[in-house]
Order: sequence, then C-alpha cells, then structure tokens
Amino acid sequence: MNLHDIRPAKGATHKPKSRLGRGEASGKGGTSTKGNKGGQSRAGYQRKNAHEGGQMPIQRRLPKRGFNNINRVEYKVFNLGQVESIKEKYGLEDFSLENLYSHGLIGRTDKVKILGNGELKSKITFKVNAISEKAKAAIESAGGSVELLVK
Repeated sequence: MNLHDIRPAKGATHKPKSRLGRGEASGKGGTSTKGNKGGQSRAGYQRKNAHEGGQMPIQRRLPKRGFNNINRVEYKVFNLGQVESIKEKYGLEDFSLENLYSHGLIGRTDKVKILGNGELKSKITFKVNAISEKAKAAIESAGGSVELLVK
C-alpha cells in the first residue's frame, strides 16, 4: 500500500448540499434547479393526493350513485337455528347481549336481532334489541320468553 492509494471508507464522505434558493452565488441560478414557474417552484408547495397532472381527476370523472342513510340501524342477526347451536356450544341459559359479548359473538356496541329461520327445540330466555314476529311465536311456543331492550 502506498500513500497515494489511501482513500476514505465508502460512505464516509459526501458532497455538501448546496444552499438552494439563495441567489446566483449558490451556483444554481435564479430558479434554483426548480424549473420555470408553476406550483412546484413555489414555497410551500404540496402535492395533492388525487392530482393527475391537470387531467380530470377520477373522483370527478365517475358519477355519484346512491346515498348512505344516517338513520339506519345495523343489527347483528341470529336465526333460531344458530341460537340453538350457540346455546349448546356455550351452555347459555339466556340469550342476552352480555352473554354474547363475553363469548366474543358480538361487539360491545352491537345491537342484536333474532330472525325465525330454523328450529328452536329448547326453552330459552331472550334479552335482545329486536325480534321478528315468526321468531317470537316460535320462542313462546317452545316455552321461552322475550324481553326487548330499548337503547
């Protein structure tokens, strides 16, 4: 190895960043390598998410359809057939929001509705937010009871 072969380790040195936008003395001229005019040459420029270079953006090209009803009530639905299998699996005596939440079947703020598809063979008490007429008749004929919760 000779003295003229010695070099700094790779990555140890780098070119100093020139001070852009500080006049002719920076060596970058009046436009500071930003081109001529336009939003990108200005201070405070921020690219917009949906900007497509002047082309009509996709959210304006596509038509609007439908609406979201802000008064809609979403229910977590259980059919009588599902209720029977859930009762056997978890050994539930009553089908209430607390029991369903504790077994991870519904979320903390979910509302529950019972529908009449399937068969109910055993007696069970229900404490739910909503129930169909067919389900209510089937539950009462099996000897169970229904309590509607108001929230």
